Amino acid sequence: MMREVDDAVRQGDLANFGERYGKPLAALVVLLIVALAAYLLWWQPSQRAAAEARSETLVSALDNVEAGNLQTAFDALEGLAGDGSDAVAANARMLRGGIAAEQGRTEEAVAIFDELASDADAPEELRNLALIRKIATGFDTMDKAAVVAALQPLAVPGEPFFGSAGELLAMAYLEQGQREQAGALFAEIAKTEGVPESLRSRTRQMAGLLGVDAIEDVDALLEAQGVGQAPAADGQGAPTAPPVAQPAS
Repeated sequence: MMREVDDAVRQGDLANFGERYGKPLAALVVLLIVALAAYLLWWQPSQRAAAEARSETLVSALDNVEAGNLQTAFDALEGLAGDGSDAVAANARMLRGGIAAEQGRTEEAVAIFDELASDADAPEELRNLALIRKIATGFDTMDKAAVVAALQPLAVPGEPFFGSAGELLAMAYLEQGQREQAGALFAEIAKTEGVPESLRSRTRQMAGLLGVDAIEDVDALLEAQGVGQAPAADGQGAPTAPPVAQPAS
């Protein structure tokens, strides 16, 4: 009897719950289904189409840059550069800064790079690259102590921009009269695998001018530079060495 009474109470509670909340719950389920359908059928495709259009704008601007139509590309990127802080917008800002620098508008280029480098919402890699481009563009007029402070965190072996940031940092050291630190950093860059060979060659020469030996393996260096064998007096081949850089007076 107690079990039957308990079942009846439960059925009554369930019926009361259905009468009170049944319609709101049904409406909520319908709303969820409609929202899911809108997301799948409208919002997601529209977002995809917008992303494709933004990418096409960036690609078109790159084509114009390659064709020499710099101002056309610069103007076309204005809207995209101001459209948030994602990778596409950040790349658009980076490209606008490069175009301004190429056109000789140094102050405008520095301002564009600085804005991107200071944007905490932009991708970190692009922020760091923008900082390096900013310093490279405005190096002559910038306070060298500020340059050193800004670049030291990036000019560390193993960091993605060690070569570029390190070269600028070493040049700032030279401007400050810190020849020993500059020479050591030039040598470190020259010895680092993964740094572009053109940069390694340039920093190797700078290190030599400052009296720092940046060559670890002479034979490997000669082979990498394509230096051949010069005939010796006994008929045996002898390596032709490149000229030795003399320290600057």
